[in-house]
Amino acid sequence: MSDAYHQLLDATIGYLQGLKERGVRYIQISSECKTERGQLVPADGDAETGGQVVRAPMVEKAEAIAALRERVLPCVKCAHLAKARRNVVFGEGNIDAELMFVGEAPGADEDKEGEPFVGAAGQLLTKIIQAMGLSRQVVYIANILKCRPDTPGQAYGNRKPTLEEMQTCLPYLEAQIDLIKPKVMVALGGTAVEGLLGLTGIMKLRGNWQTYRSIPVMPTYHPSYLLRNQAPTEKRRVWEDMMQVMEKLGLAISEKQRGYFL
Repeated sequence: MSDAYHQLLDATIGYLQGLKERGVRYIQISSECKTERGQLVPADGDAETGGQVVRAPMVEKAEAIAALRERVLPCVKCAHLAKARRNVVFGEGNIDAELMFVGEAPGADEDKEGEPFVGAAGQLLTKIIQAMGLSRQVVYIANILKCRPDTPGQAYGNRKPTLEEMQTCLPYLEAQIDLIKPKVMVALGGTAVEGLLGLTGIMKLRGNWQTYRSIPVMPTYHPSYLLRNQAPTEKRRVWEDMMQVMEKLGLAISEKQRGYFL
């Protein structure tokens, strides 16, 4: 079977997993279901699911994401990055996510695996997401840059993407955002804030809501910053930002969660 088929299948499975994480246990679809423009639609309209109403899996949306991925993977607009990369890191998660995290660029681990945030910073991000009562399966994670910034002459380490690199790659992220339509986004670190919003000064911007195309954006520190500076005060600042995100999404916050890092 084609790669496009598998990408569509993965996207649909991710959508269903997201519904499951939100407590939806069943999707009842009439035997008289019909297909409209590639999208499965119950003949009687919405599907009742234990008090929640959901649409059948959005095949059309999944197809659009898969098509975008097919456009991004062979990209050579930044010839130096295409030459140095091992994998294009498109992004991953629930294509119907209410919450989207945006980082700056893949590192060595991400370049190797072809997935975002899989190294040490990614493991910390996973813990942050779990502390919010969520999982990586229900959110979406992407970067400003889809390729690891090349580091000629360096045996290890990363470098900040240039403004030109970010501007070249940004349309791909914008297309992802337009398709996913998250309710809230989190910009992880100064580079993500600069690339997405054109703003600088993460120390001042952190914790203060911004807006991208009418979507609320919370700037916060990148997980790699917390790995370098593990002071409880810095962890608390990021956690306060995440509690603002939880409140914006209408998620319950327990007393235990409110007391983290105090």
